[in-house]
Amino acid sequence: MIITIVLAVLLCLAVGCGIYQNRKTYRRIDGLLDLVLSREKIEYSDVKEGEFSALVTKVKRIQEVLGTQANRAEEEKEQVKRLVSNMSHQLKTPLANLSVYAEIINEEAADEKIKKDAAEKIRKQVDKLDWIIGSLMKMVKLEQNVIVFEAENAPIRQTLLDAVDAVYEKAEQKDIQIISQPYEDCRLYHNRKWTTEVFVNILENAIKYTEKGGTIQLQVCPYEIYTEIRIMDNGRGIHEEELTKIFQRFYRSQEVEHIEGSGIGLYLSNLILEKEKGYMTVKSVFGEGSCFSVFLRNGFA
Repeated sequence: MIITIVLAVLLCLAVGCGIYQNRKTYRRIDGLLDLVLSREKIEYSDVKEGEFSALVTKVKRIQEVLGTQANRAEEEKEQVKRLVSNMSHQLKTPLANLSVYAEIINEEAADEKIKKDAAEKIRKQVDKLDWIIGSLMKMVKLEQNVIVFEAENAPIRQTLLDAVDAVYEKAEQKDIQIISQPYEDCRLYHNRKWTTEVFVNILENAIKYTEKGGTIQLQVCPYEIYTEIRIMDNGRGIHEEELTKIFQRFYRSQEVEHIEGSGIGLYLSNLILEKEKGYMTVKSVFGEGSCFSVFLRNGFA
């Protein structure tokens, strides 16, 4: 009889302790979840080793993952806001110009020559809008890996010729010579269409920021793993503190804000070269000129 009573008492104590322990564990877990939801740092330095300690460790890891995802979402949100803002800024000027030229054409008092000039300026602004929008679309698609980018071992000479042909008229209008140093054609790992765009962007900048009668030189320098394609000009050059900034999206120096441009070309070029496992560098002395170097991987049979 006594043994039965003792066993009953012990059983009641065990159940009571279990209920108490479960409530205590529940409260501790509830506290952990509150910290996760409030994004407060979990610090359980006094937790003893055991099952609850392991649980705390896992919850802390979950909190870190959630925190990283939340921060990434905030960064992406800010990037979208900046992108929309920059796009609005880039499109504002050509749209305003189109409005002005359209008003000129609609003025009955304006003579035919003025209307003809306005119509030509409208065409140029439409071309600029088309280029900006096209470049923005390419930029976003490359950033999001939407574009299927295929590169191959292809001769570099034809790619460079395509780029020079594309800018030849602009260079001729400013009496700028594009001189290519003799080189042996070689096969480099690249996409001909996209890499042509890289060289066009660099050449157009060289033409834009070089005075009338200047020169642009092309050099091809092969190395063991990469081949360097140098595009050198004797234009206005770049300040040393801006050499890294010019590759940022939409960056334009305050000194050239009066010159037509979008701040997209070099950033887009870097994205393209990354897809080809290549890269680009720049050296410049302000007032003397710049040298942009594109490095493409050598093609192997």
